[in-house]
Amino acid sequence: MSVIRLLVLGAVRQHGRAHGYQVRNDLEYWGAHEWSNAKPGSIYHALKQMAKQGLLHAHEIAPSTAGGPPRTEYEITEQGTEEYFRLLRESLTSYDQKPDVLSAGLGLMVDLEREEALALLGQRMRAIGEWRDSVTTYYTPEDGPGQLGHIGEIMDFWVRSADFGAEWTRGLIERIRGGAYTFAGEGEPFVGVLAEGEENPYATGERHPGDAH
Repeated sequence: MSVIRLLVLGAVRQHGRAHGYQVRNDLEYWGAHEWSNAKPGSIYHALKQMAKQGLLHAHEIAPSTAGGPPRTEYEITEQGTEEYFRLLRESLTSYDQKPDVLSAGLGLMVDLEREEALALLGQRMRAIGEWRDSVTTYYTPEDGPGQLGHIGEIMDFWVRSADFGAEWTRGLIERIRGGAYTFAGEGEPFVGVLAEGEENPYATGERHPGDAH
């Protein structure tokens, strides 16, 4: 799945309406440039592409009195909202994806209702179990990796990763079931985006031509 699309849609949705540099700033604030492919070029490209696809509506804004080119502000459409929640649900249930997929989903999961988030994480638990079962049909963890020569280390890594993933997911489910965090419909949501003009302590400072648009 496209992590950059999920992140960009999530940022625009939280703002209501945002220009490209705001979205870039938010993703850097979340550290997404460190754990995903959310670089300036890919962010601005995703905004333009999703506007063409009808997922975002582009508003042309007049240039400021100080001069410079006009900026484009983006607003998520109904189609974009549907795509956003499809990607968000997939990010929480798909076990056979890169770590950035889950990271993006965790950062946005409170946009779902609590019960749905729990159900999706339950699906993730089942997917992990099915993956582990598929590995242990030809690898017996109790016999150690040496049974398959050094290749057995790969199987051992897979099984241990599945066990850790299941343990961690189980803990997250317990925390959410116990009332942690504010999910959709439960009150004032957690504000995870920067206000206009708010300083970003995690900004890279890297300049990009798209920053002015």
